[in-house]
Amino acid sequence: MMQTVTLRDVTKKYRSLTILDKVNLDIRESVITGVVGRNGAGKTTLLKMIAGFMKESSGELRVFGERPFNSLSVSANMIFIDDLMGFPDSLTLGDILVECERFYANWDGELAKRLLEYFSLPLILNHRVLSKGKRSTFNAVVGIAARCPLTMFDEPITGMDSAARRDFYRALLKDYIAHPRTILLSSHHVEEMEDILEDILLIDGKGIGFHGPITELQEKFLLLQGKLEVLEKYANKYAVIHRSSAGPISEWIVDSEHTEAELKELKQAGIRISAVSASNAYLAMTGQTRGGVDDVFNAMERA
Repeated sequence: MMQTVTLRDVTKKYRSLTILDKVNLDIRESVITGVVGRNGAGKTTLLKMIAGFMKESSGELRVFGERPFNSLSVSANMIFIDDLMGFPDSLTLGDILVECERFYANWDGELAKRLLEYFSLPLILNHRVLSKGKRSTFNAVVGIAARCPLTMFDEPITGMDSAARRDFYRALLKDYIAHPRTILLSSHHVEEMEDILEDILLIDGKGIGFHGPITELQEKFLLLQGKLEVLEKYANKYAVIHRSSAGPISEWIVDSEHTEAELKELKQAGIRISAVSASNAYLAMTGQTRGGVDDVFNAMERA
């Protein structure tokens, strides 16, 4: 499979502050990749470098085989959607769709109109008068209907209600299946987008914490559920990544390096063992080794 985006030892600095440090990365063609990481990890910086909006400080970055910064070819085959995306105040939503058809070679105007009608966005409205959630919805529709070979969404669901977020992900997936392209999707709501992702890219510690199929990320960990005293007796010898509790039942996320005999011992002790969700695996990978927020309240109770 060809690579749409490649990075070799790419570093991005703002004066003395290093945001990304010697990043090596290959983004596969026609795959939906989720870009995740904590606030300030460098997700938006990475996407904007790929889009050609800013230059890398050092290293080699290629999109469709070209350096994206100031590349007309890359710009013509790419779209970058975020909550700051703006349009001229004089244009109605209908006018914007007309202009999009002139710019994007694969534009589907009929799909855009049908989606806007579904989301109750009249074409006669101006972009600037829309609420934050409606602006995000309109921008997301443009991103879907453009069908660019490289489509990037940076926190596209900002301000959307839960129903709109669900419909956006479903619309994106259905159109991707019909018209495959490379999609980079950045969001803090891992639990909402994990069902449509093929690959996941975790940015952590100025570099790549994980990049690969989402199933491989989930397979790195196990979820153990049981009474706290039982977990402490039988599971405390394992690397506990995250702890939480709900009433009498505690949940521990641990690494998945266990023998069959060890797993059998845990089950015999009454501990339930299951796979972790992608969102829980992401939580584990971002260094939450101190336990959960429950620990704050537990410590107060003990004080």
